[in-house]
Amino acid sequence: MNFTVGFKPLLGDAHSMDSLEKQLICPICLEMFSKPVVILPCQHNLCRKCANDVFQASNPLWQSRGSTTVSSGGRFRCPSCRHEVVLDRHGVYGLQRNLLVENIIDIYKQESSRPLNSKAEQHLMCEEHEDEKINIYCLSCEVPTCSLCKVFGAHKDCEVAPLPTIYKRQKSELSDGISMLVAGNDRVQAVITQMEEVCQTIEDNSRRQKQLLNQRFEALCAVLEERKGELLQALALKQEEKLQRVRGLIRQYGDHLEASSKLVESAIQSMEEPQMALYLQQAKELINKVGTMSKVELGGRPEPGYESMEQFTVSVEHVAEMLRTIDFQPGASGEEEDEEVALDGEEGSAGPEEERLEASEGSLGAPTPNLNQEGCAP
Repeated sequence: MNFTVGFKPLLGDAHSMDSLEKQLICPICLEMFSKPVVILPCQHNLCRKCANDVFQASNPLWQSRGSTTVSSGGRFRCPSCRHEVVLDRHGVYGLQRNLLVENIIDIYKQESSRPLNSKAEQHLMCEEHEDEKINIYCLSCEVPTCSLCKVFGAHKDCEVAPLPTIYKRQKSELSDGISMLVAGNDRVQAVITQMEEVCQTIEDNSRRQKQLLNQRFEALCAVLEERKGELLQALALKQEEKLQRVRGLIRQYGDHLEASSKLVESAIQSMEEPQMALYLQQAKELINKVGTMSKVELGGRPEPGYESMEQFTVSVEHVAEMLRTIDFQPGASGEEEDEEVALDGEEGSAGPEEERLEASEGSLGAPTPNLNQEGCAP
């Protein structure tokens, strides 16, 4: 049955009022705003009583307005957008009232209190029976209709019910559906809040594990630096030992060369003596000195390859390959890692990677050679 033409004006008014009513619903109590209405910094509105309830729940230690103790304020989140609202010492009473919304509520209540029956009777008329009002509901066709349509018209074989009964029933069903949606939205918001907390926990745990990882690698680098210092010290000691040995031989050979040169010079001067008797007085002694000097055996000289330092070569390829295998340990708890880090700091013990490195220190390079004078070839 077509009654669109007569129903359009009422539809427009009812739809406008319903839309306005939805805008005047408090997101806390799900009822129309009760004065005074406060506006939050995010431009959402709340009943001041509801805002105070949310604020008190978020700040249980905050002093009430009637208390003699002055509080420092608090904060809570807007239930519509989750924006954080920071309040001063006055609490929600320091929020600005939204007088515009309060005036709209007054106008809406005045308009809602006006009787709509006369307007409905004026506009909801049956199109086929122009003098008949739309006063029943066809349950079979699920459309409103008039009594004559039930008696003589297209709905005479249909089951009908009074229009107010169906109106109340469907309005109740819609209200229940809205309540279910609101409850579902609360659950969804709770899940979102929980997942936001999970994200924050992930960030905190990742930051903590990064710090632990840095500490572990810094400890490993400290072990490498310590071992490098030990090996460099061993190399320096062997270098100094060899240098002292060779320099001692140089001084020995130098002294022999100097004495030999002086003896040769004295012998040449003696040979230039023209008097035979004077020459013979000195010749015997010089001949003995030259013979003795020529038979002097020096301390020896370094054997071939004595200058080589190849024995101090360090092979780190296998250690580097082992370091590349360092990876995370699944199932390691954060508390155990904290205890291990504390032990590292107190006892100076190394982690698993450092222990493997120390175990391989014997292969980092050849042990320091114990070369002495006996290793020098004569």
